[in-house]
Amino acid sequence: QRPLVESGGGSVQAGGTLKLSCAVSGYSVRPSCIGWFRQISGGGREGVATIDRSATTDYAASVKGRFTISVDNDKNSAHLEMNSLKPEDTAVYTCAARRYALICGRDFGSYNYWGQGTQVTVSS
Repeated sequence: QRPLVESGGGSVQAGGTLKLSCAVSGYSVRPSCIGWFRQISGGGREGVATIDRSATTDYAASVKGRFTISVDNDKNSAHLEMNSLKPEDTAVYTCAARRYALICGRDFGSYNYWGQGTQVTVSS
């Protein structure tokens, strides 16, 4: 495994903004997909957003219009900008990379590498 490293989590009030970053390096071939996933304490993991090499993005309905995923190839990093945050966005956010895929998908089990996660807490 080549771990990814997330940063940028923290606490914010409802309506606020946070930007998560994910350092993606050490790959001989750039991953086909980068995805952000989140897990609520005691709950399942949800695919939040994905982006492929052509910059095609996909979002969960719960975050569409509020979150933006992007990749900075020069800096080997991926980002998730989260606007208009809600208390229900509180979760551990993890970035993941998928080596080969025609369509990324938001199934965490199909991703090959992932980070340790970063906590995002949104208070009302």
